[in-house]
Amino acid sequence: MTLAYSFICLLLSLLLILVQATGRNDSICPKSFSCGENLTDLSFPFSLSTQPDCGIISISGCDAKSFPIIQLLPGGDWYYVLGKNNSSVWLSDPKLQMTLTQHKCQAFNNNFSLPNSPSISFTMLTLYNFFKCNSTSNNTPNITQKKNDTFAGYKMYNGCEGFSIYYKRLGDDKVKDIRADNLPDNCSLIRLPIHSLSSDGDLFHLLGPEVLVEWELSDDCYQCHYSGGQCQTDITNNFRCHKDANTTRRSMMGLILAAGLVMITCLVVYLILRYKKRKFSPSRFLSTKKFSDIFKHDFEGGSIFFGVPVFSYSELEEATNDFNSSRVLGDGGFGTVYYGKLKDGREVAVKRLYEHNCKRMEQFVNEIEILTRLRHNNLVTLYGCTSSRSRELLLVYEYILNGTLADHLHGRRAKQRSLAWPIRMNIAVETAGALAYLHASDVIHCDVKTNNILLDHNFSVKVADFGISRLFPNDVSHISTAPRGTPGYIDPKYHECYQLTSKSDVYSFGVVLVELISSMPAVDMNRHNQEINLANFAINKIVKCAFNELINPSLGFDSDTKIWEMTTSVAELAFLCLQTDRDMRPTMVEVLDTLKEIQTSEFDDEKKAKVVAAPPFPESEDILLLKQVKSLPSPNFVTDKWITCYDINNTK
Repeated sequence: MTLAYSFICLLLSLLLILVQATGRNDSICPKSFSCGENLTDLSFPFSLSTQPDCGIISISGCDAKSFPIIQLLPGGDWYYVLGKNNSSVWLSDPKLQMTLTQHKCQAFNNNFSLPNSPSISFTMLTLYNFFKCNSTSNNTPNITQKKNDTFAGYKMYNGCEGFSIYYKRLGDDKVKDIRADNLPDNCSLIRLPIHSLSSDGDLFHLLGPEVLVEWELSDDCYQCHYSGGQCQTDITNNFRCHKDANTTRRSMMGLILAAGLVMITCLVVYLILRYKKRKFSPSRFLSTKKFSDIFKHDFEGGSIFFGVPVFSYSELEEATNDFNSSRVLGDGGFGTVYYGKLKDGREVAVKRLYEHNCKRMEQFVNEIEILTRLRHNNLVTLYGCTSSRSRELLLVYEYILNGTLADHLHGRRAKQRSLAWPIRMNIAVETAGALAYLHASDVIHCDVKTNNILLDHNFSVKVADFGISRLFPNDVSHISTAPRGTPGYIDPKYHECYQLTSKSDVYSFGVVLVELISSMPAVDMNRHNQEINLANFAINKIVKCAFNELINPSLGFDSDTKIWEMTTSVAELAFLCLQTDRDMRPTMVEVLDTLKEIQTSEFDDEKKAKVVAAPPFPESEDILLLKQVKSLPSPNFVTDKWITCYDINNTK
């Protein structure tokens, strides 16, 4: 039986290779290319401007002394590209830079925006809210009073004729945020990139032309490109997949050959089914049913389907005080989360999905499907949801009152009190335990980050947000899907190969471990260009054994030998999780076991994990030395004997 399954996998692999080979001519479009010193391993949707048919985002000026330039969509504006990180790029707008340099008030005329297309969408991650209020001669006292009340505590810039600009200092949590629908009649919200709002000075000096832009391919474009077509937009702004005659001919040949393979595969499957009845899997049954079938019997209030209670929209509207902005707990990738209190006294967190469409419905059902089959102390509990026929899609979770781990490490709560090392160590262990449980349950989280790790009143972990998680049957090696997740946490192999595995979660958790010992965010534009990404920053410091430059001094490692040993051991474990080669990364079970050993002081020198693989940046003397002493085979498990920094220093 095992041989038959292996035969099926072989046939399907041959089919995939055949379709790819017949669909695209790789001799015309390279799989990857480099541009300048900083932009390496570029692939679709990027392309050189000399090969416009090979991608959507054109890059030019690779040989220029300054930065290369980039055009996000054909016919659009050109920007300087300062750097790239997984699915995001750091851009500089030369037009805005000139406007700011010349102190022209036209900078405040419009929101900073980028074009989108049916093939690709762009999200700007580093914009800041400003409020533009026109100065009119007929301002009434009521409007003036409302403006004064609304912008109380805000800084004002009135150096432009005809309007004033209001904004608050970055990180000033004492001043309330303002909703766009609560502005005076003569005021509007504009969003612009900033350089710094932490110091006083002329507003033009505080603004900047740089912005971090995240891109995401549409499913249509993803399928079109990998079937050999070109993603295009027609005159009605609808998506069109263009395939030339040669591509179509190769595709037809591939389909004929593929049909033969499929027939053989079906024959083998039929023989297997005759001798062994296939087990029924509720999770796969649910994932293949249409949304209309899943919710066929649900209705507003009192219904239960697949073990999930259905709440009425009016009940949750009342619980959240009509989704009042004062109840907002945070914003996720797909919706806003509100605090609420049900009539039975339960405190809840209500996720309100941004839109009610097929894509959001898929995420809605996906999260219900996954959470209803999981039970673990360190996973957030799903209380229920609204009906699919409700005016909005709402998910109801238990309320975790102590906020996110990110907030405690480098957010508002971090300013009030820093987490002690024993608490951080326990958070690492509990999070690893939750992820190990998910993987044992055939689930990949796909968005492991400190913002999705909630803490209760005892600082116990509750892992949350399963909107983009994936069921991962144990009889497959990977899932092919367009990369999704959060910049700074995405597995580079996942982004490069579009193949999702449990090791993708391991990489993301490695970033979380580094955040725990350093208190630094996953992405920080104030760091050196090669170290904006925390993973690269950590690898650089660990390779050089510069732990004192990575570990947060507030943890007390300089006065407590035990904390020093534990934090450096966690750093070494994080390094292994962050390996580019997935085979070098441990499993979550191995990570969990190692963390428990570190926590109980059983992680001795014989088990210490250390640097053995060269990191992806220019070689220093320390890295070359690592290669010289790297005579032992690479360890297969976290607990194998590794070369340590002590060993390396003694060889000098």
